[in-house]
Amino acid sequence: MKTKQTLRVRSQKEIADGIFDLRLQYTDRDRIPDNVLPGQFVNVYPRDASALLPRPISICGFERQEGILRLVYRRVGKGTAEFSRLAEGDFLDVLGILGNGYDPAVLAGRNVLLIGGGIGAPPLLGLAKRLAAQERQEGKGSVTSVLGYRTDDLFLKEEFEACGRVIAATDDGTAGFHGNVVSAAAAVFPAGGSIDAVCACGPLPMLRGVKQLARKLRATCYVSLEERMACGVGACLGCVTRTTGTDEHSHVRNARVCTEGPVFNAEEVEL
Repeated sequence: MKTKQTLRVRSQKEIADGIFDLRLQYTDRDRIPDNVLPGQFVNVYPRDASALLPRPISICGFERQEGILRLVYRRVGKGTAEFSRLAEGDFLDVLGILGNGYDPAVLAGRNVLLIGGGIGAPPLLGLAKRLAAQERQEGKGSVTSVLGYRTDDLFLKEEFEACGRVIAATDDGTAGFHGNVVSAAAAVFPAGGSIDAVCACGPLPMLRGVKQLARKLRATCYVSLEERMACGVGACLGCVTRTTGTDEHSHVRNARVCTEGPVFNAEEVEL
């Protein structure tokens, strides 16, 4: 549903240093999306005219019945600093739902490894919850999450733990595995076939490592790419990524992250 509408702030709190959990309420029930896939995103518009472009923020959760959209984001610049000051009852302009996400139906019944680096963890939480629900219903499959943090400020970890096994990795060694998420995952899962699929979201160097790890595990790999997105609907071509195959329509080896992605099969993009 690529429509711009004004949503009301239901709640917001800082859940870690500079990390905010924002819940937005759809005010028009007829315009609530029917379905939101984990990994999709919305464009959020600052009210400060000098900020110009909207900020793309991945969706952390969606409650269709209540009409609640959950965004967990890091305060990094002028736009997100403005968002961090929002309080209950404020209003925010949002465009979405945008992009292609992870498909829980494709992953149903499989042993799935989720790898989230820093603020790449929030969009994986919705996927973890969907897969855990499918696991309980079908009696097969599993979810393991490897989450990377700078320090021991382990935001969202408890919610991931409700979905399955969680391994935390910290840059400074203050909690869990001392090192990055790829090294942590490799230490837990040796090369072989115990994992069927890997889903990852985080910075590009991390995704390169995840792609190589998935090959060693002989697992299908899906990655969510981070790019600078201006329009969010594929018109400006500002978020093009290189692909391994040629598009049958455009005859070029490019894809727009905001529309064809942000989630891709890792073997279909150059990292």
